[in-house]
Amino acid sequence: MALKNFTNLDFDQIKDSLKDYLKDNSNFSDYDFEGSNLASIIDVLAYNTYITSYNANMISNEVFIDSATLRENVVALARNIGYVPRSKKSSRAVVTFFADISSISPTPASLVLKKGPVVSTGNQFGGQSFVFNIPEDKSVAVIDGIASFDDLEVYEGTVLDQTFTYSSRNPFQKFILPNTGIDLDTLVVKVKPSASSTVAVKYQRHDNLFDSDSGQVINGNSNIFFVQEVESERYELIFGDDIFGKALQDGNVIEASYILTSGDDANGINSFTYAGRLTFIRNSVEINVTDGISLVSNQLPSSGGEVIESVDSIRKYAPQIYATQNRALSANDYEILIPNKIYPETESISVFGGEDLVPPQFGKVFISIKPRNGDFIPNAIKQNIKRDLKKYAVAGIVPEILDLKYLFVETTSNVYYNTNLAPNSAFVSSKIQKDITKYAESSELNRYGSRFKYSKFLKVIDQSHESVTSNITTVEMRRDLRLAISEVAEYAIDFGNKFHIKSMNGFNIRSSAFRVLNVNTDVYLFDIPNNDGKSGQIGLFTLSAGTSSPVIVRRNLGVINYEIGRITLDPINIVSGKTKDNVQILEISATPESNDVIGLQDLYLQLDSSIVNIVVDEISSGIDPSGSNYTVSTSYANGNIIR
Repeated sequence: MALKNFTNLDFDQIKDSLKDYLKDNSNFSDYDFEGSNLASIIDVLAYNTYITSYNANMISNEVFIDSATLRENVVALARNIGYVPRSKKSSRAVVTFFADISSISPTPASLVLKKGPVVSTGNQFGGQSFVFNIPEDKSVAVIDGIASFDDLEVYEGTVLDQTFTYSSRNPFQKFILPNTGIDLDTLVVKVKPSASSTVAVKYQRHDNLFDSDSGQVINGNSNIFFVQEVESERYELIFGDDIFGKALQDGNVIEASYILTSGDDANGINSFTYAGRLTFIRNSVEINVTDGISLVSNQLPSSGGEVIESVDSIRKYAPQIYATQNRALSANDYEILIPNKIYPETESISVFGGEDLVPPQFGKVFISIKPRNGDFIPNAIKQNIKRDLKKYAVAGIVPEILDLKYLFVETTSNVYYNTNLAPNSAFVSSKIQKDITKYAESSELNRYGSRFKYSKFLKVIDQSHESVTSNITTVEMRRDLRLAISEVAEYAIDFGNKFHIKSMNGFNIRSSAFRVLNVNTDVYLFDIPNNDGKSGQIGLFTLSAGTSSPVIVRRNLGVINYEIGRITLDPINIVSGKTKDNVQILEISATPESNDVIGLQDLYLQLDSSIVNIVVDEISSGIDPSGSNYTVSTSYANGNIIR
C-alpha cells in the first residue's frame, strides 16, 4: 500500500493509519479491530510512534536558534556566531566620602580602600539589606590630612574568590565558576606562575580575536581570556593557546574574583552607610583606619541592576550582533550594540548622524537613550558609554550622548453618549479614561520613533463602552524647556512636527507664565507669522490687569519655523518659571499640522494629558430626536493664548 503522508503529530491519525495498513492485508480483511486484543497492541504501537515522532520533532527544533527552547541549546547556538549572552548585572551607585586622618602622625601618603564592601543599606530598603562593593583595591593620595574618595562606582552584591591550578596532564580541564548570578563586568582574573609566587599578572577579558581598543590583532603573548556561558547559567574561563593569547603553563594558579549580585532588586537605593575597610602600610604592617570617616553621599539612586539575558533576547540580538560584526558603522549598528554590549539598561534608543541636523554637524553621531529606570543618564555613565563605544566606532566619528527630550501629546475630547445605555456620565468617563491610560502606556508610544495615531485614539474612545456614540478630539503638542535661572541664555526647542497656523494675526503657540529680569509681572510667549506662512517672530506679552487682553512687552525675541516645528529664543535672562519635579521649566504648546504626531530623532513621545468632557447625545438618547437643539463641538484646539 502507498505510504500515508502525516501532516501533524496526531495519535488518532497514526492509529487509523495502522488500521488501514492491516486492513490491506488479506489476513485481517474481516477483523474487528475495536473488539479484539489487537486493539491494545495497535494503541501501544500508535503511542510509541507518537512519542518517537514528538521527540524527533523537538530535537529538530533545538538545532535552530529561532525554534530552540532550552537555554543551554540557545546559548550554544549563539556561541557558534560569537555571541556571549549578557550576564546578570549589579545595581550600581556613585558615592563620595572622605577620611580625615590628620590626627595620625606621621600622616601616611595614601590610603587604600580594600576590595569588597564599601557601603550598605542596613535594613532600610524594603526590610532587605544590600551591600555595595568595589571589585579591586582603590588607592587615594592623602592631601592635607584628607583622603577623598570622589565619584566612586560601587556594585551591589557579594565579592567571591575562586582559585584554579592548571595541570598539563589533564587535557580536558575546564575552569568553570561554580556560582550563578555572576556579574561578568566585575570579573577580575589574575594568573600566578605557581602557588608560591607572590606576583600575579592581570588578564584582560575579550569577546573576539581583536584588541578592540588598539585595533591590533591578538598574538601569542597577549594576556587575555575569554568567557562562555555553560550549563545552569554558569561561566567557563578559556585561555589562549600561544597563537591567540598566551597559553597556561603547568602549575599556573588562576585567581578569579567576581561579584554575586541580586540584579534589579537593588535598584532605586539612595541612602547608604559606610561599611568599607581603609588601610595603610607602616613598617610592613597593614593598619586599619576606623575614625574620621565622613558620611557617604550619592547624587542619584542606584540603578543598572539587571537579570540575566533571557532566551528571547538572545534569539533577537545574537543574529543582529553577528550582522554588525562588532563595528558601529550605521545608526542601526549603534542601536544594536549599545543596548546589548554597552548599556543593557536601555529601554529605548535613537541614533542619528550630525549630517541630518540643520545646520549639519559632520563627523558626529548623536545618541539619545531612555533608561529603564528614570529619565536621565548620569554624566559618569555617559562617559562610560562613550569610552566603550571607541571599541566599535569608526575613527574620526565623535559620539555625543543627548539628554532625554520628551514630546508630550495633549488631547481634549468631547464624548457623546446614549443615556439609555449607561447609568451616568461618571461611569462612561471612567471607562474612557481607563482605556486611554492603557493606550498611553502601550508600546505604540513611549519610545523613540513612535507615532500618536489619531484615528486609533478616536477608536479607543468610541469602543470604550457601548453607550459612546461619537467623539470630537483636538490635539496639541507640548515641550518642557529647562530654564537656566538668573542667567543670560539662548534657547532652542524642537517639536519635530509642523506647526498649524490658526491665525496669521499670531498667538498660535502658548506658554506657561514666567518672569524675566526687569519685568515685575508674569510674561508669556507669542508668535507673529511672516507673510510667507513658513516662519515668524517670537515675542513677550503680559495680561492687562483683570482681563485676558495681551499687552506686548517685547518683539523680536526670537524666531519660529512653522515648517519644521522649531522655536529659537535670543539671549534672555529668565529669573523664574514653573516648578516641576523640583526643576524650573517653561511649558510651550502648539497645534500640530497633522493630528498624527511623530517622535522624530531624539524626541521621546508620550501621551501626557487627556481631558474628557462627557456630553449627552440628545438624538440617540431620544431627548431631541429631530436634532433641533444639537450642540456641536469644535474640532480645533481652544483659543486660549496662555497655558
